[in-house]
Amino acid sequence: SRYHCPVPKIFYVQLTVGNSEFFGEGKTRQAARHNAAMKALQALQNEPIPEKLPQNGETGKESEEDKDANKSEISVVFEIALKRNIPVTFEVIKESGPPHMKSFVTRVTVGEFTAEGEGNSKKLSKKRAAMAVLQELKKLPPLPVIEKPKLYFKKRPKTILKTGPEYGQGMNPISRLAQIQQAKKEKEPEYVLLSERGMPRRREFVMQVKVGNDITTGTGPNKKIAKRNAAEAMLLQLGYKASTPLQDQTEKLGENKSWNGQNVGFPEPTSNSKYCFLNL
Repeated sequence: SRYHCPVPKIFYVQLTVGNSEFFGEGKTRQAARHNAAMKALQALQNEPIPEKLPQNGETGKESEEDKDANKSEISVVFEIALKRNIPVTFEVIKESGPPHMKSFVTRVTVGEFTAEGEGNSKKLSKKRAAMAVLQELKKLPPLPVIEKPKLYFKKRPKTILKTGPEYGQGMNPISRLAQIQQAKKEKEPEYVLLSERGMPRRREFVMQVKVGNDITTGTGPNKKIAKRNAAEAMLLQLGYKASTPLQDQTEKLGENKSWNGQNVGFPEPTSNSKYCFLNL
């Protein structure tokens, strides 16, 4: 009988240092890496030390080059194409060689420019193709600088923080109370319908408003007026002067005096309903 000796497995590694490439081999991946590193050290030990990169404050052109240097060639190609609105395609057009020593050729097309790159991996061939086409793209004339129009925003007037007793007189009590709370940067008033009673044509609604720890109520023949009366009651409780009645409401609805004797422009109450300000 014959005995077949197993063929030892060999690993191959490619090491790229700058623009130089080194190939290592070994019985294990680690050994192949060490072999490639040793070859690189032997070749580069006599190379001059690269100059120090420019610091901040250098010219704008140099800083742009430094930025590109930190990017991959493929990224720079896509960036240029995006700025110029031209399509980019990478395509592997050739693959040859034994399994352990494959060779790939990638073609890149950027608009009307085409270049090819070759390497022992698809990634390396793509990178070399990008490096080749970049040489052509850098010859293109610079793009015109388009200054973006400056947007001018009018500063919003600061909210009136000092809301005196006469603040907002003449306004609708509901809006007046909301603005006062907004000016104080406090929570908005909360309204709740407490009850609805009376005959269909003589309904009476009771509305409650809460501001912080203060609660007042107001009544009226509809929800709107009840809410308005509740807001007015809250304003009086908070120390604000009564809202000045609107002229048209005074003419149509007549004047109604509030509990403190001041004129308030609310409709005359019906025979079965009263306007009251509770929790004062």
